[in-house]
Amino acid sequence: MSIKFTKMHGAGNDFVMIDSVRQDIQLTPEQLRLLADRHFGVGCDQILIVEKPQNKDADFRYRIFNSDGGEVEQCGNGARCFMRFVHDQKLTAKREILVETRSGPIRPRLEQDGRITVDMGPPIFDPALVPFEGGNGATSEPLEAGGKILDVSVLSMGNPHVVQIVADVEHAAVEKLGPLIEQHPRFPKRANVGFMQVMDRHSLRLRVYERGAGETLSCGTGACAAVVAGIRRNLLDSPVNVATRGGVLSVSWDGDGQPVQMTGPAISVFTGEINL
Repeated sequence: MSIKFTKMHGAGNDFVMIDSVRQDIQLTPEQLRLLADRHFGVGCDQILIVEKPQNKDADFRYRIFNSDGGEVEQCGNGARCFMRFVHDQKLTAKREILVETRSGPIRPRLEQDGRITVDMGPPIFDPALVPFEGGNGATSEPLEAGGKILDVSVLSMGNPHVVQIVADVEHAAVEKLGPLIEQHPRFPKRANVGFMQVMDRHSLRLRVYERGAGETLSCGTGACAAVVAGIRRNLLDSPVNVATRGGVLSVSWDGDGQPVQMTGPAISVFTGEINL
């Protein structure tokens, strides 16, 4: 089976984009892992698949697969690349579209400066919906990991996130605590793990250990989760610039019940064809 693809990245978070509107694509977990493999395949953090919508009011359906072959609910950097891809591929001429995802609809918008803004919807704090067993939905939660009781914020941005405040993000225990928290038994669907250093009221630095992908250069939903956590802790004011290892994202949030808006780049790297 031969597949045409486009390699893209959003602030260093890289993707293999596949058009399943004009190609009939059905991939197994083994084929997804091969595509994502940086030695034997194309190499990426996630594979993003564009499909026809199931709801007549939507423009597209958006499916996201991590490098381990597992399907997940949401990806913020991927949503921006999705918008760039369907626009560049002339699948749409609209500058704002409605896209179905596993966690609900999102609205990416192509800005005049070439960046893309995504309405990510409101954050979710209900522990049953994150899901987070034994949580109380508070601004901070105690979580045992690595022999310590950590003070973390837990929420969902369409996918589960844990955010921890650290003094120096460059020396944070990402490699040690990331996998422990990702697979913590209190997170039945696993979790994305953010390590946030607050710089001032409108800026932070962030590293994220992503569920099913390990540490990535950037994580869009992780940036949204970090900003929401910081605002709820009264450490940040909207809008916030989030500096990741791959670039800077701008995130704004006006409080409970309001959607999170994320703006950042979406870059096409190359196109190709691979025989699976």
